[in-house]
Amino acid sequence: MPKRVDPAARREQIADAVIEEIAVHGLRAVTLTRIAERTGLAIGSIRHYFGDTLREVMRFTLGVVIERVVRRGVGLSRDPATRIAEVMIFAAPTNEQERKENIALVEYRVMARTDLEFAADIAEASSASVKAIHALLREALTDRMINEESLNREALLLLTLVEGFSFSSALSREPLREADVRSVVEATLHRLRNAYPPAEESPETRG
Repeated sequence: MPKRVDPAARREQIADAVIEEIAVHGLRAVTLTRIAERTGLAIGSIRHYFGDTLREVMRFTLGVVIERVVRRGVGLSRDPATRIAEVMIFAAPTNEQERKENIALVEYRVMARTDLEFAADIAEASSASVKAIHALLREALTDRMINEESLNREALLLLTLVEGFSFSSALSREPLREADVRSVVEATLHRLRNAYPPAEESPETRG
């Protein structure tokens, strides 16, 4: 009796092959033939799980990459400021597998500039990231005097920092060093909190 294959595990295996292919040759070089070579599966087997189009494989892989980034944030600290730091550190690719997944995500984002279908998936993930950072930052600064405009600006700065980590890693042959990421993030958050007076202290009486 043939061994039963877990469909979810098989689809994830195929997504990993796509991620590897993108890391080595780029997103536009991915074909069913290359995926088959990396997985050892017949093209017919790949089509069994995704239908006849390569596009379905590519969209599924994008979903896997986004999910894995989100999954790194499971079990975060209950302290809002610490949680922001953890989110930013977890989002930065600091090992080889994360570096490859990040390369794939960056290439998907570039393609999404002219591909409406990928653009919708990327926009949804980006919107969720913006809302999450904004909410965490608001919670972390409840004891500080900061208006909505400044809060929006600081949230944009943090998101820009995360994207900077992402793009610099995608252009490097090595993952980012976690100690470096942590140092930059903690210094940024320290500066951010110190830029605004405590809520019980007015700007005129500060310092």
